[in-house]
Amino acid sequence: MPQESYLVGLIGSGIGPSLSPALHHREADRQGLRYLYRLLDLDTLGLPPEAVGDLVRAARDLGFDGLNITHPCKQLVLGHLDALAPQAEALGAVNTVVFDGGRAVGHNTDVTGFAASFARGLPDAPLERVVQLGAGGAGAAVAHALLTLGAERITVVDALSERAAALAASLTRHFGDGRATAGTPDRLPGLLARADGVVHATPTGMAAHPGLPFPAALLRPELWVAEVVYRPLETELLRTARAAGCATLDGGGMAVFQAVDAFRLFTGREPDSAAMLADIAELAGAVTTAP
Repeated sequence: MPQESYLVGLIGSGIGPSLSPALHHREADRQGLRYLYRLLDLDTLGLPPEAVGDLVRAARDLGFDGLNITHPCKQLVLGHLDALAPQAEALGAVNTVVFDGGRAVGHNTDVTGFAASFARGLPDAPLERVVQLGAGGAGAAVAHALLTLGAERITVVDALSERAAALAASLTRHFGDGRATAGTPDRLPGLLARADGVVHATPTGMAAHPGLPFPAALLRPELWVAEVVYRPLETELLRTARAAGCATLDGGGMAVFQAVDAFRLFTGREPDSAAMLADIAELAGAVTTAP
């Protein structure tokens, strides 16, 4: 008899506003499943990020089927798992853990989530030269996704030059020479003038970090603009880019498709991605900009 009841959770810091529980619960309701998605917030529990291993072991002992992992634990959790899926191993970060016969197996659905969202929302976007702002966890996943989709060259720009250099070096090892380089913020005018598109993967534009990540004057109609932030779905960058005539992609698709992939890993069932895209539009309080 197929499993009808699931217990999953999310480990991270400051995760109270996360839309993951609602996305998973709504899809489980559509499929007639009993599904409990618990938040294991480090801040609420008074635990340091290094406690992620203890939480993973406790969840396994308590009979959880799986966990999502978010900031600041996506890399810290690596040493507490029994195996890694190839994507997670290549990226050096895990956002989904599946408990399989007592083993904890790490996956990364951020990569596949962004790839699916980009292919759906900007299917004809040129990918010869891409500029990416942000070299953190989300940035690493997005860069891997873009290079997997066929981007010829990505320039990673981060306020921390050593972080941009480290990500570019990692991408080069994985995808080959010439596919990724590091840049500094002062080079953005020249980089964006020659780019096909720009991906924004920093917190700028979130409710707590309003504003634009670079001057609006650097936008031009030929430039496509993709956003990772999904709360709000319409960031100031997307609003400004659309006004400049740019094709745009909001962060809602990545949030949904990484949840789609995680739900599939947890349950073995195929989620309704179209319904989940409608869910996030309603939950985040705006209409997605992808077609």
